[in-house]
Amino acid sequence: MSLTVETDVAVPAEAARRRTFAIISHPDAGKTTLTEKFLLYAGAVAEAGAVKARAGRRRATSDWMALEQQRGISITSTVLQFTYRDHVVNLLDTPGHRDFSEDTYRVLAAADAAIMVLDVAKGIEAQTLKLFEVCRARSVPVLTFLNKYDRPGRDPLELLDEIEAQIGLRPTPVTWPVGVPGDFRGVVDRRDGSFVRYRRTAHGATAAPEERVDPGQAAAEEGDAWHQAREATDLLDEIGATLDVASFLAGESSPLFVGSALTNFGVRHLLDAVVDLAPPAAPRSDDSGSLRPIDAPFAGFVFKIQANMDPAHRDHVAFVRVCSGRFTRGMTLVHGPSGRPFSTKYAASVFGSERDTIDVAYPGDVVGLVNASDLQIGDTLYDTDPVAFPPIATFAPELFASARPRDTGRHKQFHRGLTQLEREGVVQVLRDPDGDPVPVLAAVGAMQFEVFAHRLAHEFGAEAELLPAPYKAARRTDRPTAEHLRQVRGARVLTRADGTLLALFDNPYQLQRLQQEHPDWRLDPVLGAEARPRS
Repeated sequence: MSLTVETDVAVPAEAARRRTFAIISHPDAGKTTLTEKFLLYAGAVAEAGAVKARAGRRRATSDWMALEQQRGISITSTVLQFTYRDHVVNLLDTPGHRDFSEDTYRVLAAADAAIMVLDVAKGIEAQTLKLFEVCRARSVPVLTFLNKYDRPGRDPLELLDEIEAQIGLRPTPVTWPVGVPGDFRGVVDRRDGSFVRYRRTAHGATAAPEERVDPGQAAAEEGDAWHQAREATDLLDEIGATLDVASFLAGESSPLFVGSALTNFGVRHLLDAVVDLAPPAAPRSDDSGSLRPIDAPFAGFVFKIQANMDPAHRDHVAFVRVCSGRFTRGMTLVHGPSGRPFSTKYAASVFGSERDTIDVAYPGDVVGLVNASDLQIGDTLYDTDPVAFPPIATFAPELFASARPRDTGRHKQFHRGLTQLEREGVVQVLRDPDGDPVPVLAAVGAMQFEVFAHRLAHEFGAEAELLPAPYKAARRTDRPTAEHLRQVRGARVLTRADGTLLALFDNPYQLQRLQQEHPDWRLDPVLGAEARPRS
């Protein structure tokens, strides 16, 4: 009886300490730099850019994949857990490359909040809009960070108008810059009117010293820069652009902060906001729309699969977002799709590519289940109370390529890699039900093909030949329509692993003509709310 009482009390209290969020941005807006600086301010790294690792083990960064280190970009998502101000922070680091976004979309399904990073010189770009639409669809509250204010850029008031006009999110600045872009003196903290002055450190490797100055002293020492900043904040007061936590949590407004991740200016303010403003883990809706209580028996869902994070062991890690209850390593769970028991003997907390054995986890945490080759993206695991969560989205493919092994002697390795990378969602794999053995890869962006080819060669020893396919549009169809389409030049019907039939068209105008001439044929858009295929 005492154990039950302890569990009921501990789970809500521990969930309240969790903050689970993702960082979204356009490429080169500074997302990876900001991620590293969060780790610096939380004490998880001794110097920016180097994650603490146990003695004798290699260091890890958020960009752990070989291709990421070669290209200097984030390609795959990473989980980074650390403590800050007695809170457990789960930072879901997402890909930032413009051509690789599907992994980001899936990660947002596991996040309770997001930070939108904007380059002060560029403002909102196409990828930013695309990612925000996913946040809006999932009702994810968004904090905004105007980054790179230490460099020349645009008027911040102009950027506020752009955010509201293009995204429909009302920005409510919490800090405001003193000085123009490129001459960044510090910020006005609008909550108390004080001036926070920053000083640079060598290469931004350590926390930036801060000096809090009262308004009178700031006016005397900063002159016109201070007066211009106060005029702007007075204007913000007049139009009501002030922090409103209720509208932030409702997805209507976005608390905004200004700084420079490179120099560490404003990083502490933003990290404090994650703890103070971002929501803790809360009850999640199941697939029937009912909220599952935080203190219900354990349940979670797989939002990411990653193989070969440790190439020496060729392992599979399933990333599980804990939604309810207490996770205890070694507990036997139920695999929702199959109803079979699933052992959690090999459970780990993940920090980039590093991992430690984890004994206990609570709602909001992410558990890495090692050697979980039976799990797939979107699968639910639960203890004693059956539950299924809404499916994790796939997205309408925009690019297509045929794939075959360069060396026919590596046929088995090629198909083993193809199956694994399909399970991870690196690409969608379409097959010909009539027997053509050459699969067609479908992707949202071209970078997915590059990742596929690189991993197939380096992890499975099978170089692939990828040839662009001519398809320009995809539609879901059914068997009767598929029979008609087989007689249509420029159309082809392929099958996804979940059995869905996809009709591919060389010419979108031909598709429009067919829809007009044959309204009874099933040619539905490939929706973004479909579950990941099960192989």
